[in-house]
Amino acid sequence: MASVRRYFITGLLIWVPLGITAWVLDALIGAMDQSLLLLPEQWRPEVWLGFRLPGLGVLLTALVIFLTGLLAANLIGQRLLRFWEALLNRIPVVKSIYGSVKQVSDSLLSGSGMAFKKVLLVRYPHPEAWSLAFQTNVPDEVAAKLDAEYVAAFIPTTPSPVNGFYFYVRRDEVIELDISVDTALKYIVSMGMVVPQAKAANYPGD
Repeated sequence: MASVRRYFITGLLIWVPLGITAWVLDALIGAMDQSLLLLPEQWRPEVWLGFRLPGLGVLLTALVIFLTGLLAANLIGQRLLRFWEALLNRIPVVKSIYGSVKQVSDSLLSGSGMAFKKVLLVRYPHPEAWSLAFQTNVPDEVAAKLDAEYVAAFIPTTPSPVNGFYFYVRRDEVIELDISVDTALKYIVSMGMVVPQAKAANYPGD
């Protein structure tokens, strides 16, 4: 029985990652294939191929993104982009959503963005527990109201790091970790099963 159990677990370890990878890719490809619905019906691939070929929407999505970047790189495109953003910024609800999302995407995707600065350990959800966090930026108007030096910490949830909590924490009450943001994200997404090989530094109060 022990051998049967071992072989079964070995099989699971092979098929579970493959199955989840295939499921995620299928979901992404299916979502991007929806871009084909933007084409006139007579131009859609299934009309002139006679059958649906998954993945063609990926090519169309990539082409649209590339052409958008190409257009935005020239003077006329930049003027159109500024006009479009000015228009969106005049719509009350859309202004707040678009502005926030754009700032986050600029930080994460552009080379000039601040993104996450460091990986931290902060005491959360109670003083006897530590959680992984990412250092971001403390707004000047907030820093002016605080009575000590604070850092902004984003604490992501597991296994979905896109959600989380945003706190201001005293600098002398956090631990800076000597690991990369990518490594910390792997640690969070894997729920601790993929452990980053790094040592913590600057332990306060130890």
